[in-house]
Amino acid sequence: MKTRVMMIAVLVTLIMGTSAAQDIQKRFGFELSGGASLATTEPGGTELNPGYGFEGILHCRILKYTGIYGGWGWNRFGADESFAGSNVSIEETGYIIGVQHKHPVGKSPLSVYLRAGLLYNHIEIENKEGDITHDTGHGPGFQLAAGIDYPLGKNWSITPGIKFNSLSNETIREGVTTEIDHSYLSLRIGILKRF
Repeated sequence: MKTRVMMIAVLVTLIMGTSAAQDIQKRFGFELSGGASLATTEPGGTELNPGYGFEGILHCRILKYTGIYGGWGWNRFGADESFAGSNVSIEETGYIIGVQHKHPVGKSPLSVYLRAGLLYNHIEIENKEGDITHDTGHGPGFQLAAGIDYPLGKNWSITPGIKFNSLSNETIREGVTTEIDHSYLSLRIGILKRF
């Protein structure tokens, strides 16, 4: 009888330990993040006001600390004066795919992540009525990001960080070509669900 109880206790302990290890090693995750943005260039000679945006990305861990990610993002800036008129908004939307390295900090639950990705985004300029007056069409760019991943509970984390997006494209309107070099820093805070 003692042997049977002891075997059951060992079996339950092993099962619980294995499931806890699997929780830590989830392969996939979905992250939603948002926050404030600050332009580092003047696209088309336009001084941009501080902006905001959000991003949704799907993570897939390939190696112990390294994986890939992909998703979609949106960011908006306002401008009092621009080549496209006054009181306009500049919106950048599009897709991202990249590589992420996430490494634990010592024995703490905290991890630090670094990301490098390629963008396929476009820039729209809207007048104060909300009509699109210029659209660059989709083009390439890049993203660099860094932050921390702090677990909140079973398979959930909070992911504050900073990212840098950069893309360059042009818009043609009424025979006038305007080069738009757009880059910005974003302070983001996100929620990550692993599965």
